[in-house]
Amino acid sequence: MLSSGVIVSVLTALVALVYSLITSNVIKKIPLYNPTVTRISGYIEDGAHAFLTREYRTVGFIIPVVALLLFFFNLGILKLQSISFLIGAVLSASAGWFGMNIAVKANARTAEAAQRGVLPALKIAFSSGSVMGMTVVGLVLLGIGGLLGLLLLMPNAEGLLSETVLPIISGFSLGASMMALFARVGGGIYTKAADVGADLVGKVEVGIPEDDHRNPAVIADNVGDNVGDVAGMGADLFESYAGSIIGCMVLGITVSAPSEVQLRLAILPLIAAGTGVVASLIGTLFVHLSRAQHPQRALNAGSIGAAIIAIVLLLPVIRLTVGGAGWLGIYFACITGLVAGTAIGLITEYYTGSDTPPVRKIAKSCVTGAATTIISGLGVGMSSTVFPILVIGLAIGLANWLAGLYGIGIAGLGMLLTLGIQLSVDAYGPIADNAGGLAEMSEMEPEVRKITDSLDAVGNTTAAIGKGFAIGSALLTSLILIVAFLSAAGLSFETMNLANPSVLIGLFIGAMIPFFFSSLAMDAIYRAAFAMIEEVRRQFRSKPGILEGSEEPDYRRCVDISTRTALKSMILPGVSAILAPILAGLIGGPAVLTGLLVGATVSGGLLAIFMSNAGGAWDNAKKLIEARSAEGKGSGAHRAAVVGDTVGDPFKDTAGPSLNILIKLMAVISLVLAPLLRTIWR
Repeated sequence: MLSSGVIVSVLTALVALVYSLITSNVIKKIPLYNPTVTRISGYIEDGAHAFLTREYRTVGFIIPVVALLLFFFNLGILKLQSISFLIGAVLSASAGWFGMNIAVKANARTAEAAQRGVLPALKIAFSSGSVMGMTVVGLVLLGIGGLLGLLLLMPNAEGLLSETVLPIISGFSLGASMMALFARVGGGIYTKAADVGADLVGKVEVGIPEDDHRNPAVIADNVGDNVGDVAGMGADLFESYAGSIIGCMVLGITVSAPSEVQLRLAILPLIAAGTGVVASLIGTLFVHLSRAQHPQRALNAGSIGAAIIAIVLLLPVIRLTVGGAGWLGIYFACITGLVAGTAIGLITEYYTGSDTPPVRKIAKSCVTGAATTIISGLGVGMSSTVFPILVIGLAIGLANWLAGLYGIGIAGLGMLLTLGIQLSVDAYGPIADNAGGLAEMSEMEPEVRKITDSLDAVGNTTAAIGKGFAIGSALLTSLILIVAFLSAAGLSFETMNLANPSVLIGLFIGAMIPFFFSSLAMDAIYRAAFAMIEEVRRQFRSKPGILEGSEEPDYRRCVDISTRTALKSMILPGVSAILAPILAGLIGGPAVLTGLLVGATVSGGLLAIFMSNAGGAWDNAKKLIEARSAEGKGSGAHRAAVVGDTVGDPFKDTAGPSLNILIKLMAVISLVLAPLLRTIWR
């Protein structure tokens, strides 16, 4: 049974990766005709490669240290967990690199395609996004399936599944989580430092358009879209996908059932994920075949089409894999997760869409200044937490009723079942954003910029929806990892209750950690943005010819500032996230650590939804004002909207999306630490 699951996961992984390779080569072969676009996109590509290379070198000093600790603290065959950890980290980094590499090629081609209309530009932007999506799901399934296949070669591998094989595989999730945290935080700090500096000095103080080539920070800003919103996001969702699959596998083997049933439940997540890849590949065809003139409709056709296909395919897949009684409950639990994820996406679209009531309310508040803009945006972000949390709570209750704790696990996987196309739609956003920047810097016709702006506005919404999916799945995945930790640490559910003071202590500390982590990320952005603002102001003062068009800005200086500050600032948030569960477990014991995980999951989920949606709503309120013929760009309302967007940028692109990695990383570390804690605190 295990071998069939390995074969399905590896084969579907190879199909996804071949699709990515072919699509990538097709995009790269599209010729560029505008020399200015070619030159500027070359600057962006060089900057993106330089930052990612330096970022991976920096993390390269931390990852081997953790691998060595895993090797020395584990006994016997479990030392292989360190190898699994390294594979997870390397594949996560590779997914980010490959996605970024095609994004910097597609930006210029999307900009030139916009000269021919909306559909040609949409097709290129989405195709390059689909390379990111299929690369992530392909590498996750190839990594987990390949590792499992190698471990099956051990004598009595199926009998040692819970004691040896799955603990080793959990190292893969740990490596992916650790790499994702540094990639997301580092890339987020980079992109927001450049974005804030470019907006506040360029648009607010000097009054030049967004992405104007005279702005010294404009190249760094566009580089940031690729290293933060593409590479960082790819590593982020790589980790989410891997964590949901492995967490569900761990739950399957701990179900109170005969060993044959446990084996089937453990392998189902891999087969279900492979089914989701097939559905996602078909969904990409719906986008390409759609003739809808509005980009959102074409993208929705792909996402909804893939979800429907997955629902149909899962019925025979789960029946054949699980067999016997209970398979129907598992099927509906998985569908519950898929429906819940879609519902969270629709709720997110309502709060952050390009012309929805909450966004129009923020746009209206901009007329009276920046203060009311901030107040209304904070209110929208706070209210946006209500329905996603209710949906997640309903999904947990329904999934548990249908199939117990395993049902919650399979529901978490169900949320990300069609990640291939979800991430394709998500990665489309920053590519469209960069295409708009290139159109502006190359001084293309105003009609071209209108097209890229329409693509970008939809991209803001798709990015917010992607973050909603990631946060929702993170909450469910974290929950099942906590359950797996309790089992691995030998703890009973009865003793881990609020009557235990140790649990309460951990609960309060855990609830504080997301706020502390976010403060570190926001402070890093503040310091980096401060340096960027000072540099942009200095260049405008020392080179007055920049604004007149007679002198060239020093783009490299701004790129260097973002790079240095991001790499230096990402270490403390990352290390604090790693040390928190280790110190809580070793000093306070498993009860304190359990409370810490629960507290961090609840507060982190709420804070992540609030920040992501507030930031997305501020951004599209600015876009809504810019689209107006009166009171548009350059007006007082627009300047207030820019301030709101600038505040929201670190919310939605750094601190918010990093929190879903934080809560899962702490849960995975706890799971890996469980055998040691069981020995120390027995």
